[in-house]
Amino acid sequence: MTRYYTWNEFDESVEYIANSCNISKLTGIYGVPRGGLCLAVALSHKLNLEIIEKPKQNSLIVDDVYETGHTLNNFKNIKGAQYYVLFSKKRPTWWNSVNITEDNEWIVFPWEDKHNALIDKVKFQKNRGLI
Repeated sequence: MTRYYTWNEFDESVEYIANSCNISKLTGIYGVPRGGLCLAVALSHKLNLEIIEKPKQNSLIVDDVYETGHTLNNFKNIKGAQYYVLFSKKRPTWWNSVNITEDNEWIVFPWEDKHNALIDKVKFQKNRGLI
């Protein structure tokens, strides 16, 4: 199943995160490359916080999708950090998610090239033994 995430949905997600995080304690925003970068830029403008080159204490760490946890787990133990993703394929425990989705759902973001996103989907499905 493929879901096409729209710019309007993205803007609503940015608003949700901005209203949900504890801004008073944040020292900056780190967007996990590559998927978290668009979200980090949007939140940086919304919250008037700088984008930082690497996660640090009390930073907001964002990514597009929490799938296996492999990427976000690298930053799990940063003191005072807050974690948000646009989509999670697992029920959040220590991180926050705007949307929870099925494990087999493929999300195409508005900043992605749709053709390349569908090629990535096939690679993903093959790696997971889904096709």
